[in-house]
Amino acid sequence: MNKKDLVRKTLNGEVQGIVPASFSIHFGSDYKYGEAAVKRHLDFFRQTDTDIMKIMNENLVPSNPGVVSADDLLRIGPFNRHSDFIMHQTDLVKAIVDKVGSDAYVICTIHGITASLVHTMRPQYQALEEIRKVQLNLFREKPSSFLDAEKRIAEALCMLVESVIEAGSDGIYFASLGGESDVYTAEEFDIAEAPFDKEIMQVAKNMGASVILHMCKKKLDIKRYVSYAPYADAVNWGIYENDIPISEGERLFPGKTILGGLENRSGIIVDGTLDDIKTEVHRLRREMKGKKFILGADCTMGSDLPVERIRTAVDAAHDNL
Repeated sequence: MNKKDLVRKTLNGEVQGIVPASFSIHFGSDYKYGEAAVKRHLDFFRQTDTDIMKIMNENLVPSNPGVVSADDLLRIGPFNRHSDFIMHQTDLVKAIVDKVGSDAYVICTIHGITASLVHTMRPQYQALEEIRKVQLNLFREKPSSFLDAEKRIAEALCMLVESVIEAGSDGIYFASLGGESDVYTAEEFDIAEAPFDKEIMQVAKNMGASVILHMCKKKLDIKRYVSYAPYADAVNWGIYENDIPISEGERLFPGKTILGGLENRSGIIVDGTLDDIKTEVHRLRREMKGKKFILGADCTMGSDLPVERIRTAVDAAHDNL
């Protein structure tokens, strides 16, 4: 069975004797697109033996400098299928798919509506916490202008999803930021984020592609995402970062594949011995036996993490227990 089949069967609930694994790192601005980016992705994929080729996405919605009021957001866009960030990411996906063939399940990272709006506000604002507070104030200042800007970004992200799936991606890794309990209220989240995120995810579902929902950052109110369940095939969140155990994710998202199990920037994968890593992965597999499970981590791994540590975890996922 090749990697693609293993992941497909797992997502479909056909639990195998081994489990697939998915890990990723940020490759940096030198590897946004082009041959250097293709090679960096392929090297990581082959060195770690991970089953999912997660294509990173540094081709961001362009910056919109000079944002002081909500009306300043109206300068964002318009975008089309020929916008640079869409074409660069699509070309990256196509080149990687051409190289890996059927040897991997390919997913392309798509940043959600809140993260994409964050990208438009840099470099004017730097710290994520600062940008999120500015976003909140802009939304409350003039919701109509704020939501109109988000609508145009969402339209662009829908085009991006269509384009990368047409280029050969098996699915998307939908990185949703915005569920932090200390920014939007739950009611504001349902207005300023959820409708746009769901619209983008629905495009992938309509095209027969899979969706891995990643719920990111600290102070995550994971309950806000329960209504996203119909649009997702698998869910991933900060199990350790937010102290939300796998059992809670299973309860909130019944029937969905769980992706995770390990910390990403600390814990055994960082500080343990290679034997410790193997032992922990085997323990997780016994805990999740008979369930739809893909071994992974809370989020992207540190770029300085030795590849052999990730490879040890992947090998342990593939052991016959």
